[in-house]
Amino acid sequence: MEILNEAVSLVGYVPPFLFVLTIVVFFHELGHFLVGRACGVGVVTFSIGFGPELFGWNDRHGTRWRVSLIPLGGYVKFVGDEGAASTPDRDGLAALSPADRDRAFQTKSVGRRAAIVAAGPIANFILAVVIFSGLFMVSGRVDLVAKVGDVTADGVAAEAGIRAGDLIVAIDGHPIETFMDVMRLVSERAGEKTDFVVERDGARIETSLTPRLVEEKSRFGVQRRGLVGIRASNDPADRRLRRFSPPEAVVEGAKETWFVVARTASYLGGIFTGRESIDQLGGPLRVAQISGEVAGMGIAALINLAAVLSVSIGLLNLFPVPMLDGGHLVFYAAEAVRGRPLSDRAQDIGFRIGMALILMLMLVSSWNDIAHLASLRRGG
Repeated sequence: MEILNEAVSLVGYVPPFLFVLTIVVFFHELGHFLVGRACGVGVVTFSIGFGPELFGWNDRHGTRWRVSLIPLGGYVKFVGDEGAASTPDRDGLAALSPADRDRAFQTKSVGRRAAIVAAGPIANFILAVVIFSGLFMVSGRVDLVAKVGDVTADGVAAEAGIRAGDLIVAIDGHPIETFMDVMRLVSERAGEKTDFVVERDGARIETSLTPRLVEEKSRFGVQRRGLVGIRASNDPADRRLRRFSPPEAVVEGAKETWFVVARTASYLGGIFTGRESIDQLGGPLRVAQISGEVAGMGIAALINLAAVLSVSIGLLNLFPVPMLDGGHLVFYAAEAVRGRPLSDRAQDIGFRIGMALILMLMLVSSWNDIAHLASLRRGG
C-alpha cells in the first residue's frame, strides 16, 4: 500500500512538471526559431517533445509545428539539418535545390549561425527576467530590514561580537538592503573569512567571521550553505511590503535572474573544484518532485520555479560541451579564427565526447534522484 501511495504521489507530480518544462523548452526553442527566421534560415519543424507526433499543423512558411509523444524536451529542425540534434546533413545539403541551399542553416555565415545557437539560452534568461518582473509587479515583495533579532550563543556571529539589534549595512563590501541579502551572501561563503559592517547606536562597527558549513535535509534534497548564527528581527516594524513600478520591477527581475545565474554557476564550478558535492545534482525525477511540491504552494510559486529552471537550462546549455549550444559556439569560434570549419573528423570526435558527457550527467542525476526518493521513503 505504501508503494502504491508513493506511485500515486509521483503521478500527481507529472502535470506541474510538464507545465514547467513545456514553458522553459518552448521559449528556448522559440529563441532559436525567431533568430533563425530573422537570419533567413528555413525551419522544417518546431517540436515540443520527441518521438511520434501527437498533433500538429503547418504555418504559411512551411514549418511543421508539432507536439510529440515524449514530452521531455523539444527541438527546432532547420533546412539542412540531419535530425533533431541539428547535426548537418552533408549529403542532403548537396542534394538541395539552389533556393533551399540559400535557406539552409549550414550555408549561413559563422556569425549568423552563432547568433541562432546563442538565441536559445538567451531566450531562457529573458524569460526568467520577464517572469520575475511580472511577479514583482503583481505581488510586490516583503522585505525584512537587515536587523539582527537573535544571536545564537555558540555561533560565529556571537564570537565576532555581533549583537541583537545590530543593523547589518555591508558584507564584504556589498551594501545590504534586506535580511535576504544577508542570507544570500552568507550562504555562499561557508569556510571563507567574511567582513561584516554593522550599525549600533549610531556608530559603525567592523568585524570578521567565517560562516560554518551546515547540511540541511528537506524534501527537496540536502542543502549545503553557510550559517553564522543570527535570525532576523520579528518586529512588525522591521517588515515592509515593497511595491514596484514596471521599470523597477524589470531591474529587480534582472537582479534576481543574475543571482540565480551566479548561484548556479558557483555550484557547477564547485563540483569541478571539489567544493560542492555532485549528489545535489538532480534530474527529471527531482524536477518533477519539486514541481509537484511547489504547485501546492500556488501558481505564483510554480511560475517562479519555471523562471529558476529556465535560468539553469540556459546556463547549462552554454557549457562548452559538444551537443550543447555552448559546444556549437566553441566550434564556430574556432571556425572564425581559422577561417574555415573544423574537419568533419574533429567535429565527429567532439560530438561523441559530448554525447558521452551528457549520458554520464544523465546517469549521475538519475542515480541521485533515485537515492533521494529512497531516502524520503526511509524518512531520512
